[in-house]
Amino acid sequence: MSISPRRAGVALAALTALLVSGCSRGPEGPRPAPSPSQSSAAAPSPTPADPAARAAVLVRTLADEDLVGQVLMPYAYGDSATKVSPGSAAGNRALAGVDTPAEMVARYRLGGVILVGFSADDPTSGNQETTNVDNPKQVRALTTGLRAAAGKLPTGSAPFLIGTDQEYGVVTRITDGVTLLPSPLAAGAAGDPKLTEAAWRAAGAELAAMGINMDFAPVADVLATRSTVIGSRSFGADPENASAQVAGAVRGLQAEGVAASVKHFPGHGLTAADSHKDLPVVSQSRAVLDRTAFPPFRAGIDAGAMAVMSAHLDVKAVDPGTPATFSHKLLTDVLRGQLGFQGVVITDGMNMAPAKRWSPGEAAVRALNAGNDLILMTPNVGQAYDGLLAALKDGSLPRARLVDAVTRVLTMKFKLADRPTPDLSTLGSAEHRKAADELAAAAVTVLRGRCGGPVAGPVTVTSSAGRDRTRALLTQALTAAGVKVVPSGGTVVHLVGYGDGARDLRADAAVTVAMDTPYVLAGAKSPMLLATYSSSRASMTGLAQVLAGRARPTGRSPVKVAGLPATTCDT
Repeated sequence: MSISPRRAGVALAALTALLVSGCSRGPEGPRPAPSPSQSSAAAPSPTPADPAARAAVLVRTLADEDLVGQVLMPYAYGDSATKVSPGSAAGNRALAGVDTPAEMVARYRLGGVILVGFSADDPTSGNQETTNVDNPKQVRALTTGLRAAAGKLPTGSAPFLIGTDQEYGVVTRITDGVTLLPSPLAAGAAGDPKLTEAAWRAAGAELAAMGINMDFAPVADVLATRSTVIGSRSFGADPENASAQVAGAVRGLQAEGVAASVKHFPGHGLTAADSHKDLPVVSQSRAVLDRTAFPPFRAGIDAGAMAVMSAHLDVKAVDPGTPATFSHKLLTDVLRGQLGFQGVVITDGMNMAPAKRWSPGEAAVRALNAGNDLILMTPNVGQAYDGLLAALKDGSLPRARLVDAVTRVLTMKFKLADRPTPDLSTLGSAEHRKAADELAAAAVTVLRGRCGGPVAGPVTVTSSAGRDRTRALLTQALTAAGVKVVPSGGTVVHLVGYGDGARDLRADAAVTVAMDTPYVLAGAKSPMLLATYSSSRASMTGLAQVLAGRARPTGRSPVKVAGLPATTCDT
């Protein structure tokens, strides 16, 4: 799927101007049920082929209730669209006054839904209120049910948006039965955008097979600080390398019909604070932002990214005191005006602390007025919906702004239209595993010790607490590579990962391996230090090949580790 970069904003602006006066007013009484006849009155025949033209035709037919619903993308409780547990029904009633996800779609005429879930060592777990992903077959059934509900709406001719945070590494919503890529930081260590693009194309195909057409990835944040909330979710500290990686990931996803959402604008890696808990301050100058934070976002835009996610950050150099999510200066003046982005801007989770300083309705209005087009994960769907309708009626949300947002959303949807859904059998295919394996193998880095050559065997694999699965993966991979593994008494290969520190190191380890950010290696005493930046099966296979002397480690650390080189393999 070819996505042209920086779609002309002039045409969209002109369409919006034409549409503002033509959009039908919804009734001012109680919220009506959607009617298919509302969307058919003025549609010309034949339907235009261009996505923006198709969006323009559809927007002209929509009532106020439809317009407001299209800018909402909440989460829902339950692993099925129509049949949920009593607990999930209670969660949906508190969130939206309905029992099931399908009822939520119908009542609020939603533009999309985000699938949420938990994963090991997840730094975003604070705003994951529930989980509705289990395995690919279940996800495919859930997305099919959601689309069936959305197909009955006046906007039913446009594909329903179903997104998730499938970043790979520590933030991976669907983990069972899929090809797991190494983390973005591992891709940064590999330093080969072609490998990144191939791996993310495999990821896009698997997401599409499960019925997901939007990925809230890749992370474009440059890791300028030792942020634990961003960490290995970033491609690294070098803006040029990160830019090339972001562009590769965007091209890979969108080649398979999955919209990429580059995040977190204007750059969460410039602060170590966690926006899930508080409002982080970005204190760097505008010159530093231009040089460090913005290049990967520019690269994503130039690669054709359909969406950019705004962040809950206080950017002192541009709009001090106002979170970027609610900053017209950052989203409209900088992102659109200066960086030239013409696609969909989507908020970070509105259930995060910085966005909850306002009521759900007021926060949604403020976010739209700032320049966002989609409101993600509102903490109360009914209040956000009603607040937007009230603001549209009293003029505090200009009709032109809402029409512009919906036109952008529908344009993106029609760009995703008419794509066949791959079969679930594509998941975990040999081709996809090969793409993940090649990227992971290229990431393995030696930061201390000889470059290549087998580790003296037999080997004993140890780790910090709670990493039994990863130890088993490495044990299997070492055995397959011809290395004998013994429970004790062998050459100790010690694994450390997300959240580990000096206390998790092992003094007698011959080899210490960092499976997340490699900063912890600065305090390790092992004669050999390695980094995989990730604990996926592919990463453990790549590590085993190096330890067995079958592969030369070619990765370079994409972040600086005190007292250690980026690699010992330069010579």
